[in-house]
Amino acid sequence: MRGVDLCAIGDSFVEGRGDTGTDGAFRGWVPRLAGQLGLRSTRVRNLGEHGATTAMVCADQLARAVAGRPPLVGVIVGVNDLVSDYHPRRFAENLSTIHSTLNATGATVFTASYPDIPGRLPVPPAFTELLRDRFARANEVLADVCRDTGTLLLDIAVESRWDSDAVWSEDGLHPNASGHSLFAQTVAERIAHTRDTDLAA
Repeated sequence: MRGVDLCAIGDSFVEGRGDTGTDGAFRGWVPRLAGQLGLRSTRVRNLGEHGATTAMVCADQLARAVAGRPPLVGVIVGVNDLVSDYHPRRFAENLSTIHSTLNATGATVFTASYPDIPGRLPVPPAFTELLRDRFARANEVLADVCRDTGTLLLDIAVESRWDSDAVWSEDGLHPNASGHSLFAQTVAERIAHTRDTDLAA
């Protein structure tokens, strides 16, 4: 996977689920971001997989991403841990492994916090509150990992735009085309700001 300018790893948020193109395939934020950054599609790799957990990323996607030595890497993973197979210590350790490994390559690494997906899922109120507590704790862990490793954190969990139904699919779990477009725009703006700040330093 040599010659990669942008690599994205993670779950169905990365895969592009919720944003189906005219050919029936998922589009998502990865090619949208590549377009905004002026990257050729042949130099972009999307390793996102539906249902992927942090453990699955550590076991498979992480090594494949590092092998390409891309200068820009996006990571979105963890929701499947939180809603189905949650072990707090393993979750934190996996996030730390993913982000420390990627940042050690010298790449610019970015990720995003976990928005209020629990509030959109058709589950009993008691389970909604349980999940919200997990998501809140997970965001604290992710913030600590990003601070320790240097990953750029897009804190979409506190952005009002992500509270709107207009950016989510009917399943409440995946962004729709508007949501994927919004995320790509948010990442592009953050990267531009970071580069401008580095140049000014």
